[in-house]
Amino acid sequence: MEATAGPYAWDPHLIAWVILALAVVLVVAGHRRLARAAPLPTPWTPRQIRQFAAAFVIAAVAVTWPVADLAAHWSLIALVTQRLILLLAVAPLLLLGLPDDVVQWMTRPRAVDTVLTRLSRPPVAIVAVTVLAVGSMVPVLVRLQSTSLLGRGLEDAVTVFAGLVLWIPVLGRIPGIVRPRPVVRFGYLVAQAVTPAFLSFIYIFSRHPLYPSFAGSKTATGLQPLNDQQVAGFVSKLTMLAVLLTVGGVVLARTQASDENLGEEDPLVWADVEREFERADRKSSRAAPEGRGPGMVEPAEAPDLPEDHRPDP
Repeated sequence: MEATAGPYAWDPHLIAWVILALAVVLVVAGHRRLARAAPLPTPWTPRQIRQFAAAFVIAAVAVTWPVADLAAHWSLIALVTQRLILLLAVAPLLLLGLPDDVVQWMTRPRAVDTVLTRLSRPPVAIVAVTVLAVGSMVPVLVRLQSTSLLGRGLEDAVTVFAGLVLWIPVLGRIPGIVRPRPVVRFGYLVAQAVTPAFLSFIYIFSRHPLYPSFAGSKTATGLQPLNDQQVAGFVSKLTMLAVLLTVGGVVLARTQASDENLGEEDPLVWADVEREFERADRKSSRAAPEGRGPGMVEPAEAPDLPEDHRPDP
């Protein structure tokens, strides 16, 4: 529905709080259940708990009052800021903060593992993030998130997913997926800082406002719609460059400080080995002839013997 109150009118956003709280409960309960069922439980480290809590707090800021209201009805600057928060802060903190056993359980299904393996390749990830991030900002979808609570929630979820795709090649955390070398990760982050943000140039150089939903921006920000749009373009471009290039620089600096070989891969852990065994089992299941289970061997044919060595009938 359309906004009828002022831009800073209080809204409790109860549905958003319920969804966030439910997500926390599911993660905590899932970790405890998996830990009880495992012979050697995987601990949820204090550092991971802090990162997960930070993801929750920052997500709450992005999807509740006043940011969510301004992003939905009043200002493109607010909408771009909200998307950047979800993409560059919530997604990596969530990826780092989830318990290892929950990550392993969530990514174990064949379809999920296959999709994530393909999306972890830097060229594929760049294309996917560009399509998702830019596609969600087309005027018809911005109009949808402005008029529909469900549409707004779906677009927020898509933005978080795009953020996970962006950060998986850099942070890893998915069993069986090896991160690229540090120098490749740096180049990947440079490409991600430039490619998806090309929409910001359209915002900056456009001569007309692109989004009728933000026609009242002057009430919220003091800027005319076109000026609000131009500032949003600068915010998008500069933030992407600053955050991703900084992370890329840290990746290279840590590598040099620890005297690591740039060609050295991440250390192998049991979760990676287990995931590779699962993939091998799935491949053998698909390759096995119908009527034979995985691991069954085709019976050997009897060798041709000379006439004088063949058994009597």
